[in-house]
Amino acid sequence: MNFNSFEELEVWKKSRAFRNRITTITKMFPQEEKYRLTDQIIRASRSISANIAEGFGRFNHQENIQFCRIARGSLYETLEHIICAFDESLITEEVYQELRSQFNDVLKLLNGYIAYLKKAKATQ
Repeated sequence: MNFNSFEELEVWKKSRAFRNRITTITKMFPQEEKYRLTDQIIRASRSISANIAEGFGRFNHQENIQFCRIARGSLYETLEHIICAFDESLITEEVYQELRSQFNDVLKLLNGYIAYLKKAKATQ
């Protein structure tokens, strides 16, 4: 599996879609949340795709794995913010479930990509 760009990675594509959906949803949050939850959830969701891209650009399996682990942490941080938004009635149950599903998709792909990188590192 050789890729010329992080943009070809399915995990990056899914994390990008997740980030874009978060951005769309947070535009509906109340103004008083702008510098609180809105800012935090946008930053966390951006960190997912950004760390996948940065890890890819390191051209080193171990460093790529580490950046993917950071991306996974940001993914979980984003989930916590989604739960908070749901608990505070900023999003509906339907939106919560949609975002939870996207979270699960990204997590599965990210864990798979980390496993792939570990295997590639071991066979080097």
